[in-house]
Amino acid sequence: MWVKIMSINKDTKMRKGIGRLINRRTKTGKKFYDRFFIYIPTKVAMDGTFPFKEGDKLEIEIKGKTLIIRKA
Repeated sequence: MWVKIMSINKDTKMRKGIGRLINRRTKTGKKFYDRFFIYIPTKVAMDGTFPFKEGDKLEIEIKGKTLIIRKA
C-alpha cells in the first residue's frame, strides 16, 4: 500500500479557516487555573503571508466584537 504524504510549505495559500478556542484547566498545587488557547488551522499558519512564528509574543486586544492580535 502506498501512502501519499503532503507537506505544507510557505507557498501554500490558505488565508481563511475555522479555528477553535480551548480551555485547558491545569492544577498547580491545590489550585486550578484556566489556560486558553486559540487553535489556528495548520494550512492558515503555514501560509507564506502568516505574520507570526512559533514563540512570538503577541498583543491581544478586543475592539467591539473584534479580536485583534499583533506582535508585541
